Amino acid sequence: MDLFLIIALLVLTSATYSYINARFIKLPGTIGIVTIAILVSVATITIDKLDPDIAHYLTILAKNIDFSGTVLDIMLGFLLFAGSFNSDSKRLRKELRPVFALSTISVILSAVIFGALFFGAAMLFHIKIPFIYCLLFGALISPTDPVAVGAIIKNSSLPQNLATIISGESLFNDGVGLVLFISILEVIKSGVDHFVFAQTALLFVREVFGGLTLGVALGFIAFRLMKSVTDFQTIVLISISLVMIISVVAAYLHLSIPLAAVSAGLFTGNRTINVDEKMHSQEALERFWRLIDEMLNTILFVMIGLQMVNLPYITNYWLTGGIAIVLILPARWISIFVPVTFLHRTLHVNFSNINILTWAGVRGGISIALALSLPFSPYRHIILCGSYFIVIFSIIIQGLTLNSLIRKSTKAVIAK
Repeated sequence: MDLFLIIALLVLTSATYSYINARFIKLPGTIGIVTIAILVSVATITIDKLDPDIAHYLTILAKNIDFSGTVLDIMLGFLLFAGSFNSDSKRLRKELRPVFALSTISVILSAVIFGALFFGAAMLFHIKIPFIYCLLFGALISPTDPVAVGAIIKNSSLPQNLATIISGESLFNDGVGLVLFISILEVIKSGVDHFVFAQTALLFVREVFGGLTLGVALGFIAFRLMKSVTDFQTIVLISISLVMIISVVAAYLHLSIPLAAVSAGLFTGNRTINVDEKMHSQEALERFWRLIDEMLNTILFVMIGLQMVNLPYITNYWLTGGIAIVLILPARWISIFVPVTFLHRTLHVNFSNINILTWAGVRGGISIALALSLPFSPYRHIILCGSYFIVIFSIIIQGLTLNSLIRKSTKAVIAK
């Protein structure tokens, strides 16, 4: 199948699902699209077994999409830039301490705790998987997804400070989680016996701080260029080229693309390019990137649903997926509880908010993309299946019940 036909079918499928949800089902956008995509994928698998010709095009579309490459190499930079470009940096600076703690300490804690719990559960249920692969699973599934989080909390009744903390955490923890994932994967490839802590630490520092520096530097250049012209078409092209250059340069220098995109988006989005009050280029650019964000979100969640067609073995891994769902929630809860307990005065986060922060930690396409990028091994399907179950559970179940949890937590606080 040629590239244009793949794109055409993907856009057509996304538009169809979006219309069905908006016209008939009327669930929150992300949840509705993922639900429809999964139901259609299940129907496609069933029909394909009965009559392959009927489900021909959807099956071919699912099997011809390089999900991992498309998300990590192409869509990720645009999605993170769009999300950070339209975020409120003043509110983010106000909640910087809890955002930093959750996007660093909590991610590492969650990865280790989940890995240990999953390894213990695997031994209990006679699932053979080494501890190092359990840690790798924890690294790719612990970061919350900025795309999924942004879509879910947009329609929630979260207090403003918690919404800022959760969205800010999701913007930055992807970069930390991705670096952690790469570091553990390097240990697996080179062997535990050849592991050198200094090299891994250097890799971590280079990816994180190098990505942040690159994003700010290129963001500054792009900002100055956009501010020096009034032609809106040129301004849009500069902002698009900024994201593309970040992806290319960061990949070449082995720096963190997510952190570079986020830092560039924050830098350019919270500084006006308007030269006077009559000019509205900044506002128009914000609307442009909001539209890009929403369109790519829709396509990404359709792709998540389509991936079920590529997982014919998933029926054999219900136990693995169920275990993963059960363990990821306490792992996240503990990873939030620990820094809040020891840094309570600094973070200004109430213990009553821990349950909300835990339940609002939605996973998405990035976790699936990382799982799909794993080299083939006897344990790849276990990790991929577990990741898929967690992502679907978090988007649909956690997304639909988040407001209910917020109301219960609010009533409990008032009652006290």
